[in-house]
Amino acid sequence: MATKNPSFQIILGSSSKARRQILADMGYEFTIMTADIDEKSIRKEKPEDLVMALAEAKADAIVQKLLTGSNLEKDAPTTLLITADTVVVYQGIIREKPTSEKEAREFIKGYSGSHAGVVGSVMVTNLVTGKRSGGWESAEVYFHEIPDVVIDNLIDDGVTFNVAGGLMLEHPLTLPFVDAVVGSTDTVMGLSKDLTEKLLLEAL
Repeated sequence: MATKNPSFQIILGSSSKARRQILADMGYEFTIMTADIDEKSIRKEKPEDLVMALAEAKADAIVQKLLTGSNLEKDAPTTLLITADTVVVYQGIIREKPTSEKEAREFIKGYSGSHAGVVGSVMVTNLVTGKRSGGWESAEVYFHEIPDVVIDNLIDDGVTFNVAGGLMLEHPLTLPFVDAVVGSTDTVMGLSKDLTEKLLLEAL
């Protein structure tokens, strides 16, 4: 896809490789900044509220970092900051990144022959005007039976500890066992393309 030449600059507030890839696939050039926040200190009962609160907290942390570093010039071109968060919902329980091998194994075994929901938020902050637009989308992922040897390999690979619910849809070990995705695949991967485009326009 050809690179777009929008009238604004973009900062992606995420270290996620999947989000970087999605935004690049959309044709945007961007720089990356990460937010150092304690995600566990932010708790909400509803997954939709949680992902929105986390995306907002990430945006606040990066804005603060930029202000502290005096990186926001008065006559700077419009810069839009994109932050996002994703959680997996399994049998009504919110799942974030697994914290142990035991938890990762439990998560993946649960998906085997079953399904899980994914809720992902996107927040766009206009760093010049302070205007902020956010939203969330959800999707469902249905799985075939996942053999124990595949679960072992996923855990050995280590990737499962870096993603919500230990679920990386696009991983070559996971992909063959995905039966169906109801909703958009990019929502599951961490950044809904349609929602991001809509929010970029809204934040201008």
